[in-house]
Amino acid sequence: MAEYETCILGLRLALNVDVKDLQVISDSNLLIHQVREEWATKNEKIILYVVLVQRLADRFQEIKFKHIPRTQNEFADALATIVSMIQHPDSRYIDPVKIEIRDQPAYCAFVEVETEGKPWYIDIKVYLEKGEYPEGITLN
Repeated sequence: MAEYETCILGLRLALNVDVKDLQVISDSNLLIHQVREEWATKNEKIILYVVLVQRLADRFQEIKFKHIPRTQNEFADALATIVSMIQHPDSRYIDPVKIEIRDQPAYCAFVEVETEGKPWYIDIKVYLEKGEYPEGITLN
């Protein structure tokens, strides 16, 4: 159920920022094959999750679900480590994490939540929708 809830949260976030094409990668063989309708789902609780993931998936122009075995997914271990270190005051909230694969080492910075109660990516969303920079920001 936790894997389905994570997938649903990710799909909703992608829809919220108007993503049209998406590739969902998971080390959960069960989730991927159930969502693709390649494996039957008998558990009534899981059926509700599968249906919701499929409804959300229908809202994308193109979406692919890909399975990567846990042994080949070092990102899963890295994310599990990050999650174990972060405690959010609202236990129902999960901060989105963007992962990029690079040829060189990458450096990351802590992103703080805006004080106005808007998500951290609101300026990016406004820029993508309207082409407007946040107030006080230059082209540089």
